[in-house]
Amino acid sequence: MPSEFEIIRKFFTRPAPGAVLGVGDDAALLRATPGMELAFATDMLLEGRHFRAGAEPRSVGHKALAVNLSDMAAMGARPRWATLAIALPAADEAWIAAFAAGLFGLAERFGTELVGGDTTRGPLAICIAILGEVPAGRALLRSGARAGDEVWVSGHLGGAALALAQPGNAAAARRLDLPEPRVALGERLRGLASAAIDISDGFAQDLGHILESSGCGARVHYERLPKDPALAESGDVALERRCVLGGGDDYELAFTAPPAARSALEALARELALPLARVGEIRAGESRLEVLDAAGRTIAAPGGFDHFAA
Repeated sequence: MPSEFEIIRKFFTRPAPGAVLGVGDDAALLRATPGMELAFATDMLLEGRHFRAGAEPRSVGHKALAVNLSDMAAMGARPRWATLAIALPAADEAWIAAFAAGLFGLAERFGTELVGGDTTRGPLAICIAILGEVPAGRALLRSGARAGDEVWVSGHLGGAALALAQPGNAAAARRLDLPEPRVALGERLRGLASAAIDISDGFAQDLGHILESSGCGARVHYERLPKDPALAESGDVALERRCVLGGGDDYELAFTAPPAARSALEALARELALPLARVGEIRAGESRLEVLDAAGRTIAAPGGFDHFAA
C-alpha cells in the first residue's frame, strides 16, 4: 500500500509552469498578473451528500473541480491555480488514478494548475480551493442588478435534480456526475452582465441571492426557463417544477443584463454554441422573486438545497 507521500508524488505532482513554486514545499508561491485581481473560492464534497456512494472515481474527480470552476465562471474570472485536500478511506491506487484522471482532464481543459494540498485517511471527503484572475474592477458580482435589467440563464435546468429523483435516468445522471462549468461564458460576460451567480442550489434560490444583494425584485416566466430534455420524458409536472426551480447541481449561470446587451448576448450564444435564455426581468421593490406560468398565474417556487435543512 503506498504511503501518503508516494500518493502525492505519483498521482498529484504535475508541472505548474504558471506558478513560481508548485507541489513539493510547505506552500505554493504564486505571482498574480499585473492589473488583475485574485478571485478565490473553495468547496467541499462528501460522499453520500454531494456525490453518490460508490460513484465512478473519474466522475468524482471531474465534479470536485467543476464546482470550483463554476464559481470562477460566475465571477467572470479565469481559473489559474487549485489546491486539493482529500481524505481517503484506503490507499486504493486504481481509485486514486481514476480520480486524478478526471480532475486533471478538466484542469487541463481550463488551464488550471494543481499547486498543493493535503492527503489523509478518513471517510471520503474532497475539498478544492481555487484561485482565478479577473481584470481589476471588472468581476461579476451578485450586487449589480438594476430595475429594467433582463434575467438570463445558460444551458438547461433540472437535469441533475432529476437524476436524484430517478436514479435510472442515464441522461440525467450525466448532468449530475459530469457538470460542465461555463468558464468561457463567464469571462465573456464581463462588460455585458450586470450581476451573475452559478446555479448550484437551485435556480429560484440562487437568483434570490442576486435579488437580495442588489436590493430589487424579479419576475420570471416559467415557460421560458430552459428545461433539461430528460424532463420531457417524466410526464410529471410537479416533479418538473421542483427540478427546474429548486433542483441543485446544474452549475449553469444565471445573470442579469440591460436590454441594450440583448443582441450581443444572442451573438455570444451562437459563437459559444451554448443556449442562453432570456427568462424574465428585474423590478424595483422588495427582494422577491415572482414566477408566472403561461396563463400569468403565480407559481410557488420550491426552496433550494440547504445543508442544514431538516
